[in-house]
Amino acid sequence: MIERKHRLDGRAVAILLACCLFWGFQQVLVKATLPELAPVFQAAVRFVAATLILWLWCRWRGVALFDRDGTLWPGLLAGTLFAIEFAAIYLGLQHTTASRLTVFLYTSPFWVALVLPLLVPAERLWAPQWLGLICAFAAVAFALREGFMAGDAGVTWQGDLLGLAAGALWGLTTVTIRATGLVRVAPEKMLFYQVAVSAALLPLLSLALGEHWNWDWSGFAFTSMLLQTVIGAFVSYLVWMWLLAHYPATRISAFVFLTPIFALIFGALWLREAVTPSLLASLALVAVGMVLVNRGGARKT
Repeated sequence: MIERKHRLDGRAVAILLACCLFWGFQQVLVKATLPELAPVFQAAVRFVAATLILWLWCRWRGVALFDRDGTLWPGLLAGTLFAIEFAAIYLGLQHTTASRLTVFLYTSPFWVALVLPLLVPAERLWAPQWLGLICAFAAVAFALREGFMAGDAGVTWQGDLLGLAAGALWGLTTVTIRATGLVRVAPEKMLFYQVAVSAALLPLLSLALGEHWNWDWSGFAFTSMLLQTVIGAFVSYLVWMWLLAHYPATRISAFVFLTPIFALIFGALWLREAVTPSLLASLALVAVGMVLVNRGGARKT
């Protein structure tokens, strides 16, 4: 029986901080690799390799992946949402900065907070937490407005909207996991559904888009794919699945609003991405929203 906790403890906070730091860096890493590897092809390679690594891990740990436990259809749904989310992320990075896309991607808690309490009453939020989500939503709307104008970052609305779509898909994936039998399976199996479906769908999408499959990689491209696969698609997402199984999804999802701050820092330092006053104001509102969402005790059923 999985022990469910009603608030984030020190261990969960430390793990989330490490994940957010890497995820912020990862968006910049993906964008830096785009001149050499096409976006959906890059994602496809990542998840094909991650599926193999995860399968080997489960064989070693003795984790059953193919037992009949009633989770096939919710698992396929979660996997499909996950695959489309990453297609939107990788395609969106062609049209906007890594820092801006990350701000829109992390609108996922809005969808979790709006939909999940309808299905799981224990995930209901208090009034101050709703205020926090409103603050964060206002920040995103403010940042999106800037994308329609030719500012320092150029006209970025196409990439911004793809980031927003990816955030919605991430939120709906979280809802699917928490509201179905997936929440009771091992984190490894929960993740396997997502990476395996992505490994099946993303190569087909890459071919449909006519992308060039470049296998003559530089040392940088190889290192990028290694980090994206082993740390990103395997370690960090496996930890994320474990957190979802043990802690309130609404609080976890809101906490990761820190990731856009890390993406902004890495994007500015590495890719020289524009740091506009509007984006800084948006990030400040996001931070305020995150603090409000994580205040107070969780409701119990």
